[in-house]
Amino acid sequence: MPSLRDIKRKITSVKKTQQITKAMKMVAAAKLRRAQDRVIAARPYSRKMLSVIANLASRVERAQHPLLAKREPKQVKLLVLTSDRGLCGAYNTNILRRAVEAVKQFKAEGKDVKVNVVGRKGRDFFRKRSGYTLGKVWSELGTIDYEKAADVGKNIVERFVAGDADEVYLLYNEFKSVMQQTVTLEKLLPVEPPTEADPFMAAVDYLYEPSAEAILSSILPKHVEVQVYRSMLESQASEMGSRMTAMDSATRNAKDMIERLTLKFNKQRQAAITKEISEIVGGAEAQK
Repeated sequence: MPSLRDIKRKITSVKKTQQITKAMKMVAAAKLRRAQDRVIAARPYSRKMLSVIANLASRVERAQHPLLAKREPKQVKLLVLTSDRGLCGAYNTNILRRAVEAVKQFKAEGKDVKVNVVGRKGRDFFRKRSGYTLGKVWSELGTIDYEKAADVGKNIVERFVAGDADEVYLLYNEFKSVMQQTVTLEKLLPVEPPTEADPFMAAVDYLYEPSAEAILSSILPKHVEVQVYRSMLESQASEMGSRMTAMDSATRNAKDMIERLTLKFNKQRQAAITKEISEIVGGAEAQK
């Protein structure tokens, strides 16, 4: 049975941990607000750009630009977005579990898969396990900005144009709310026409100035960078939401543990006092 001193030390330790988790929750909440605002601001532009590019892809010859080229999918590049730090609940666990499932599915279809990773947690996960081909890694990015996302997007475009990949997929956590993030697998390249035709868009065509090739060469790489940027913002907001929820749960668990330890401490101290009183009374009776 632990002594009173041991229980008291444990209570002090848990109280200090509670202060840390409470502070981390407050920091995550502040960062979440900014990340959420950035995601909401980026979504309309990225979705509209995706819609325009998809409709454009259905109106031009795929041979007009390498990013539209549809080749036999023998090599697949999977870009997995994780975090650099832990203490964010099941955020990384869910994304990495889905990544493993996706790799197995691609391999079952006879495709070679190379995994590119954003985030230290994903890098460490795939490095420690055999059976995965790890490609380019981006870690310790800090606050996401467009320049960092553009660097990732440019690498993807270069590798796809060079023929290192026939298909490119994005795997990330899409931010829904503080309590809900959805693991999402999206095909990034080659650009696919929309699955459902827009009646308005079907009735019109584009006029290209100076030429279709020049416009495609300008906006298709930009499209990749924008989609990567938006997915990275979604991931960062999801990470902060998961961390805030995890730290809130840890703070409440610490409070419950302190209450249990305090109760145990009081019971044990009362038992010790009762024992001492019994010994004093017994000694006094023996003197009579």
